[in-house]
Amino acid sequence: MSEAFVVQVGRDALTTVLLVAAPMLGLGLLVGVAVSILQATTQIQEQTLSFIPKIVAVLVGIVVFGPWMLGVLLDFARGILGNLHTFVR
Repeated sequence: MSEAFVVQVGRDALTTVLLVAAPMLGLGLLVGVAVSILQATTQIQEQTLSFIPKIVAVLVGIVVFGPWMLGVLLDFARGILGNLHTFVR
């Protein structure tokens, strides 16, 4: 197992993590900005107001993007387990 191979596996793992996490983080970010703008315009300074819409948005995102995220994770796992013989020498 060479250094380049280890770096490639690490790079693939980080790419997979970023791909799977990006939709949830993006939805949380968008909802958070929208709630912050709403709070700023209405001058409502309730700290707990931003959590419930974010949680709902992330849960909806999991329902919508869940099958795709599962497919990405399964492809990565199949790639790792399919090449397991190259890891051990």
